[in-house]
Amino acid sequence: MKLLVGWTKVAVMGVLSLQVCVAAFAQEGQREQGLGANPQSSPTSQTGAGTGSTRMAAAKPGQADGKGNPRLGGERRPLYRLTRSDVVTLSFTLSPEFDQMLTIQPDGYVALKDAGPVFAQGLTLEEFREAVLRAYTGYLHDPQVAVALKDFEHPYFVAGGEVGKPGKYELRADTTIMEAVEIAGGFTHEARHSQVLLFRRVNDDLVEARVFNLKKMLKERSLGEASQLRPGDLVFVPQNSISKIEQFLSKPALSMYVSSTQF
Repeated sequence: MKLLVGWTKVAVMGVLSLQVCVAAFAQEGQREQGLGANPQSSPTSQTGAGTGSTRMAAAKPGQADGKGNPRLGGERRPLYRLTRSDVVTLSFTLSPEFDQMLTIQPDGYVALKDAGPVFAQGLTLEEFREAVLRAYTGYLHDPQVAVALKDFEHPYFVAGGEVGKPGKYELRADTTIMEAVEIAGGFTHEARHSQVLLFRRVNDDLVEARVFNLKKMLKERSLGEASQLRPGDLVFVPQNSISKIEQFLSKPALSMYVSSTQF
């Protein structure tokens, strides 16, 4: 009986020792997992973070993206592409007699001296230079040419309707729709200030139209809500409803029913 009690004590002590060992291994495993979850806790993880794929994928300022467009501050800045009516100059280093100034024709081509037509519309300056080199390869020995953009169509907007000076205006800087109206001579006395239209071409088949209540913006001094123009936008100020029927009303009759502050 005493022997049995002794073996029981030994068994209990063995179980307790086993539980302690299991708990110790569990705590060790948790510490190892914690090191893996927190790279900064492990010197090896810190080294990997310095050369990892995340840092490698981030483009540095000034680098180009996959399409050759440069980046500035991480933002892609597309290169200018030639369009109709642009004027370019070609300067040949070893053959200055082939220097020429070319205007891109309505069909997108330019006519190179002694080399025939070359398609230029939609190309960057570097792509156009390579096209010129290909055109003169075999005609000139080792052609070397520099291409420069001489003239191009400047960004513009068009203002029409009830403005002082309807027409086409250069878009030289950030311009709001309210500033565009002022550039075009301001509102006429027949203008509908509360429904100024902004037309913007989305593609060849779709034009977006938005309506702005410039009267309300002026009254509430909330000009920050006015939309910024983009090249090619059309600002149209419609005629107010009273001016449409004004020709059919005598002046006294008009003043009897319409307040001068209504519009």
